[in-house]
Amino acid sequence: MRHIFVSGCYDIIHAGHVQFFREAKELGDFLTVSFASSEVLWAHKQRRSSLPDEHKKGILEALNMVDQVVIGTGTEHGLDFLEDFRRLRPDVLAVTEDDQYGDKKRALCAEIGAEYIVLPKTPPKYEPVSTSQLVKWIRAPKDAPLRVDFAGGWLDVPRHARPGGFIVNCAIQPRVSLRDWGYERNAGLGGSGAWSLLNGNTGIDDEIGLGVGWQDPAVIRETGLCIWRSGARPSLELKTDGSMLQGHMALWWTGTSHDTPGMVDQLRDYAAIEAASHIAREGVIKGDIQILAQGITASYAIQLAEGMNPLPEAAGSLGRKYSGGGFGGYALYLFESTDARNAFVKGDDAAREIEPYSNWE
Repeated sequence: MRHIFVSGCYDIIHAGHVQFFREAKELGDFLTVSFASSEVLWAHKQRRSSLPDEHKKGILEALNMVDQVVIGTGTEHGLDFLEDFRRLRPDVLAVTEDDQYGDKKRALCAEIGAEYIVLPKTPPKYEPVSTSQLVKWIRAPKDAPLRVDFAGGWLDVPRHARPGGFIVNCAIQPRVSLRDWGYERNAGLGGSGAWSLLNGNTGIDDEIGLGVGWQDPAVIRETGLCIWRSGARPSLELKTDGSMLQGHMALWWTGTSHDTPGMVDQLRDYAAIEAASHIAREGVIKGDIQILAQGITASYAIQLAEGMNPLPEAAGSLGRKYSGGGFGGYALYLFESTDARNAFVKGDDAAREIEPYSNWE
């Protein structure tokens, strides 16, 4: 009898694992599968096991190509199965091409006289997935807010950060999901940050990697009405539930999308952006919507100086500005009363109401 041995975390059993077990079994007559115990999984990957060990063992034992299942409890990285391997003395240790502990496993095989076989990656019958990907998808929320920014936009771009500056923004609802996206695309509301979160990622490194700023994924993940310190990474100074904005905000669609990465390095007045951020910050700290509107108005003046088209006036509006990088997308309007906001939305098909969104859990 030719005894084959394989090992892994196998935390969430998927079709790729089953395919590997089948190919391993074809190397001999008897297949032993070892999986890392929940204690090992936590110690080595700081991840809770998806199932109790005995349940996972039962699932693996139910696979018709698996003859034996053991649970690895060793503390050495990559060799949690060491004790069982030495006890069982299999003929073959089968691994995949991407195994990270090849040197250790070859040495172990040499110690007991087992053959070390690397199975080539065969064309999968299914789209490849990893346990890490599955964990991300499971943890991902079913929906997410978008965001509007009031002042300090661009000061979240690491290369344009100013030590004394702030970014003032707010997560908004209605929320979006992968299946229901009730807003225009490429609209200046942080959609890429929401999309990343809905797929189980934080999005911050992704946005910085694109050469833009971190404010979108930061506030979408944090939620609430927030003040952030300008810098290379998100640093939250203050978060409120945004209740001061309830019934006061609306969006107006300009009719064209915008391209933030294409505008991130154009010439702009960063000193004025920082000054506007201080005004908006004061408005949030004091809970004064009039002061917050002054910060919005100062930000809008900077946008006009950059060459953006004037936005339509609206009765009862305290302030307005492009919500994203400008030159398109949505514009944010802040109103003195809910009646004024509702009249604006009712009278313009390009307008819609929004509310602050905060999750304190």
